[in-house]
Amino acid sequence: MENLLKDIVEQAKQNPNFRKVLLTGPKTQVVIMSLMPGEEIGEEVHPNIDQVLYFVEGSGEAIIEGERAFMEQGDLILVPAGTKHNFVNSGDKDLKILTFYSPPEHPAGTIHKTKQEAEDSHH
Repeated sequence: MENLLKDIVEQAKQNPNFRKVLLTGPKTQVVIMSLMPGEEIGEEVHPNIDQVLYFVEGSGEAIIEGERAFMEQGDLILVPAGTKHNFVNSGDKDLKILTFYSPPEHPAGTIHKTKQEAEDSHH
């Protein structure tokens, strides 16, 4: 079954890529991310997309509309459409994130090995 993901937490933990799209439906997308210590997603706003992020492993900061919150393994946050946000790996090991976009944000099958590769693809 192509829309079934087994052991998603383990997939997220083993992911070496900055961004990897796992599933894309008409209204939702499942993505795993990995941020190295000191790395950040980069401040952004999705005007028409809600985003939910689940911290699978590691720790970091969520910066939502300028307000900072410490997040660690097991924490989840909703970023409503139109909200300025950034996530920073402030820990000493890779930060592994499982994130959901609604509607989808990236082309199906997207893999960005690095943040630079992700930034280059948007230009």
